[in-house]
Amino acid sequence: QDFKDLRASCLSQGLLFEDATFPAHISSIGPTLLPEEKLWQIHWKRPTELQRNPHLIMDGVSRFDIMQGEIGDCWVLAALGSLTLRKQFLENVLPKDQGFQDDYAGIFHFRFWQYGEWVDVVIDDRLPLLNGRYLSVHPRTSNEFWPSLLEKAYAKLRGSYQNLNGGYLSDALVDLTGGVQVQFSLKDPPPDLEEILKAADRSRCLMGCSTSGQARKNIELRNGIVQGHAYTVTGAVKIPYKNGWKHIIRIWNPWGHGEWKGPWSDGSPQWDHVEPKYREALLRNKDDGEFWMSCKNFQEQFSWLYICNNTP
Repeated sequence: QDFKDLRASCLSQGLLFEDATFPAHISSIGPTLLPEEKLWQIHWKRPTELQRNPHLIMDGVSRFDIMQGEIGDCWVLAALGSLTLRKQFLENVLPKDQGFQDDYAGIFHFRFWQYGEWVDVVIDDRLPLLNGRYLSVHPRTSNEFWPSLLEKAYAKLRGSYQNLNGGYLSDALVDLTGGVQVQFSLKDPPPDLEEILKAADRSRCLMGCSTSGQARKNIELRNGIVQGHAYTVTGAVKIPYKNGWKHIIRIWNPWGHGEWKGPWSDGSPQWDHVEPKYREALLRNKDDGEFWMSCKNFQEQFSWLYICNNTP
């Protein structure tokens, strides 16, 4: 499908695009994502029907725009969270020649890497809702729609929304970058893990991590970590602490809430021993799903680390 031709055709006829190849129909959701009675309750609505003034992007693109919906696609959203930190990759996936303001015709397109080339995926902007709630990603700012539309394009690429329900973070990182990815088991980590993390952060790699456990269960431990879940690694630093140095890692939960409660978490006493300039630069004390933890706790709580870059 050619985005520019289809949009021009819709604009000339005064129509809003309806994508026959990924229709607003149960077939695009998938037969077993939800119980059958719920599948029939899904309504499809365009952002222009949901909001008076929708935007594709507002004030730039951020991981905090993303809040996971009903679908178990944390593996996609964790990769997307990482992508928002690396603008050079993001512009490739999210072309700038579209929006709700100029030449709006209900059509959008996104690009993904598949089998050695970039594939342009065209969608209409009808989004699935169940009982008035987004089935897919819901925007933190109610009128910003890039996460929901990008997720829809990825669902189309994969065949249905159901096919996003459980998957590998490593696959999503490659699909969003065309890069090379490497995985480290944290049960048997390399001895220089702290240096690897710092070097990857410096090299502007995309990073994610996952916990062991069954993906569909979403059991939240008492310490705030969710089992069978994918997270984004958003930073790795070494800071002066007490009389020495401490390696700490920053991690983000694609639910948009739900954080680690142990040492180095938002309200923990460890931050009292950190110089104010570091504390102010690093600590965002909000329930936004993002938290710091020590390298030691990171290895104990997570099972895999994924690093992806456009060169090895």
